[in-house]
Amino acid sequence: MAHNPHAPQPGPEGTHDPAGSTQMFRAFVDDGEPQGGQQPAATSSGPKTGVIAAVVAVVLVLGAVAWLALG
Repeated sequence: MAHNPHAPQPGPEGTHDPAGSTQMFRAFVDDGEPQGGQQPAATSSGPKTGVIAAVVAVVLVLGAVAWLALG
């Protein structure tokens, strides 16, 4: 395995200190964050509109089937 000087080194007891990994991960995550802070939440009308459209479509199909069967 290649020598990686940036890899966290085990402590004197031979245990691995995860603080270095956590700090690198946080720096990576903070680096990719947009400058504007958090992104605005999506509006909740999107999923409701889809559900309403699906219910209307099902009612229309059932109505057409019943009209053809009884007519």
